[in-house]
Amino acid sequence: MSTALSILAGAQSSSGSNNGSGMQSIIMIVGYVIILGAFMYFLMIRPQRKQQTQMNNLLASLETGDSILTTSGFYGVVIDINDDVVIVEFGNNKNCRIPMQKSAIVDIEKAEDGIEK
Repeated sequence: MSTALSILAGAQSSSGSNNGSGMQSIIMIVGYVIILGAFMYFLMIRPQRKQQTQMNNLLASLETGDSILTTSGFYGVVIDINDDVVIVEFGNNKNCRIPMQKSAIVDIEKAEDGIEK
């Protein structure tokens, strides 16, 4: 920011009686800031929001009996769903039921998808 101010000060002091040049450099700097902001939005913020929306839709479609993949790489079956906690059964052992947060789920395979007709 101080660099931009020093450029503005230098442009205004060197222009002398010509104030149009100083105003032109201010407009040019503001234009660069706007272009940089738009570039950052379309390159970083927008794709992240799109991915977050897809993940929210995926978690909203979660149902009991779905097979899931967790962030730690474990596969399990959803037994019960609360607000933000899911009880998952891992492996063939019916006693291995672990409560975990929905945010730890990476992928969902619906129970109907695995059944062939």
